[in-house]
Amino acid sequence: MPSRCVPLLILLAAGPALAQQSRPAAESQPLRDDAGIVRAQELSAGRVTGSVDIVVPLGETPVTVRSLTPSSAAGQYRIHFAELDVDGDGYISADEAQANPSLADEFISLDVKRRGKLDREDLAGWLLD
Repeated sequence: MPSRCVPLLILLAAGPALAQQSRPAAESQPLRDDAGIVRAQELSAGRVTGSVDIVVPLGETPVTVRSLTPSSAAGQYRIHFAELDVDGDGYISADEAQANPSLADEFISLDVKRRGKLDREDLAGWLLD
């Protein structure tokens, strides 16, 4: 075997190992048990604001992640605080928020203080009273 073929054989043998090193490691997480209602929207129903194609090995199913501007804001985003504060403690708990599906969906995002309850300040922009 000629000596110039040896480096070529070494590169060919090392190719798969080098290719695996250049690919970022995938991170997998277990599915969460979200009690909230998940709402889906058709891609044609809104304006696509971002799109990312995730590189996958040859033969695997391609993945594209898109973000959309909703075509409408469905839901009740205006509430009467006193009606939802059933126990009258001045806060709306996660359980009390279940009476309004839109608030229940947004509860974790609105609870920026991570107390598990919302006060009038947390709900600025939502209140009718």
